[in-house]
Amino acid sequence: MKPALGKFIGPAGLTRLLCLVAVLAAVGLLPWLSRRDPALTVLRARSAEQEPTEEALSAIRQDLGLDAGPLSLLGKWASGLLRGDFGTSWVSGYDVLPSVVAGLQVSLALMGAALGVAVVLAAVLVAPVLVRGRGSAGAFAAMLAAVPEFLLATVALLVCGVWLGWLPTAGWAGPEYLVLPAIALGVPAGGLLGRLVADALPAVLDERWVELWRGAGVSRARIAGAALRRVLPPLVPQFGMAAVGLTGGAVAVETVFAVPGIGRTALGAAKSQDLPLLQGSVLALLLLGLLAGAAAALTRRRLLGPALRDAGLTLPPARPVRTHPAVPLTLFTLLAVSIGWGLLRDPYTVNTAARLTAPSWAHPLGTDALGRDVLARLGHGAASTVGTAAAICALSLLVALALGFLPGVAAGAADIANALPPVIVGILVAAAAGPGTGGAALAVALISWPALSAHAAALVQEVRASAFLTAQRAMGATPFWILTRHVLPSVAAPVARHALLRLPGIALALASLGFLGLGAQPPAPEWGLLLDESRAYVERAPWAALAPAVALALLAGLAVSGAAAVQGRGARRVAPTEKKAVQKAEQAAAKKAEKEKEASVAV
Repeated sequence: MKPALGKFIGPAGLTRLLCLVAVLAAVGLLPWLSRRDPALTVLRARSAEQEPTEEALSAIRQDLGLDAGPLSLLGKWASGLLRGDFGTSWVSGYDVLPSVVAGLQVSLALMGAALGVAVVLAAVLVAPVLVRGRGSAGAFAAMLAAVPEFLLATVALLVCGVWLGWLPTAGWAGPEYLVLPAIALGVPAGGLLGRLVADALPAVLDERWVELWRGAGVSRARIAGAALRRVLPPLVPQFGMAAVGLTGGAVAVETVFAVPGIGRTALGAAKSQDLPLLQGSVLALLLLGLLAGAAAALTRRRLLGPALRDAGLTLPPARPVRTHPAVPLTLFTLLAVSIGWGLLRDPYTVNTAARLTAPSWAHPLGTDALGRDVLARLGHGAASTVGTAAAICALSLLVALALGFLPGVAAGAADIANALPPVIVGILVAAAAGPGTGGAALAVALISWPALSAHAAALVQEVRASAFLTAQRAMGATPFWILTRHVLPSVAAPVARHALLRLPGIALALASLGFLGLGAQPPAPEWGLLLDESRAYVERAPWAALAPAVALALLAGLAVSGAAAVQGRGARRVAPTEKKAVQKAEQAAAKKAEKEKEASVAV
């Protein structure tokens, strides 16, 4: 019992506790961080028609205990938690716990359905790799991961709900209400998860045991199952994080379909500064993140078995997927021509006589609701959208690689950060720094590193437990040599490809904050604002929404296929050197084992 308690109270447990307290304290300070009178916000949320007189505001302050200050409110809420009391809503006057439980139940049901869609789509993307035994650049999967969830939700609502009448378009009254939101959430998640698994499979299928099993007549299905079991351990945390992200990060989709989930509940509470309801919703999301992280860690240990403890892992050799240079070159040309052509045009000129016109020679991508040229706004918004997302992506990669060598600290902080919806972090940052591109970038940067960090930590742990590194130590290799020549190269390449897959998702997170008024402000030609502005008339003028969505998909395909092309060329240059290093290490390990055997015989 004591060792188990020590594990829980270790670095990871302590980090989880500190981060949990810090987040809840920040949420509790929201009314004071925003520098707005919480009594006025609550009054307007309760009754928009009531005049905000000083008597009415004083009555609300006295009723809510606002005069006592934030620390007193936090202490009172924390003491209530110990008794199982989540407090009373400042707006409705009802107990918070039933509202949180109801929203969490809806979100968990939606998460389960969306995760099912994601797993099915990931299986479809992985199946060709299992059949052919080789991978692809992954441009198609990256494009699927780059589909804006709220745009996909709007299109699905129009096509399947309005035009065809197959499914309900809003509300929550039965299983049929799950379908459209689950598809909107599951398609991007399935593209990401499928690409991660397909990226790791070719190296495993090239191992000697696969050839031996095939020669022994083992069925293709059994070989595929064993290969999946081999590649899943470092990716299991990604599935857990995806599940938590589908629960709390579905605010935009829940808004489109009017789904009363926990994310939408937290957003409504944050806007009305209903502090007890917001704290209860965030606490539920954080606890869900901790449970998902613990379940993922347990599943990963069960998959690895005793090999992780005994340092007996044999990692698959690096086998970068090669792609023809024509693929990234074509995608780059399309993006460069579109952006360059748009930069030559004026993105701010308003022409109401030409509003929502279809694509023509005068306006190659049509116009928006104010008659502004979509191509011009697409080109001028590329720098802020792509540049900001790329900077956040690079920073997240560096943080992930650094924290990958501190798995205890990284795991605890990652579970908390991953459970926070970008919208809630955006609201907290905007309250302190004000809305804008800088605040949105900071909010996304604060929560974009956990998935990469979990991936890096899992790979570092498995590389350190590999028999190959044991052989390197037997040869007398120094720790610095092992770190720079073996551990970092084995970890950095897959995590960098993972970061490139996350690039369009980071751009979409920025877009979702702009969609809620927390990011770039109109009339800035930012891609997120383009998506938001065009969503209302996507049925009448779909080109205005398709332009930034296709640009994001092309960006994702370019990032992944370009990395595959460069990595493939680098692999051809270093392959002979790595092969010699592996052979030397194996020879040294064999000699050491032979000496130990001789010594035991002599004894």
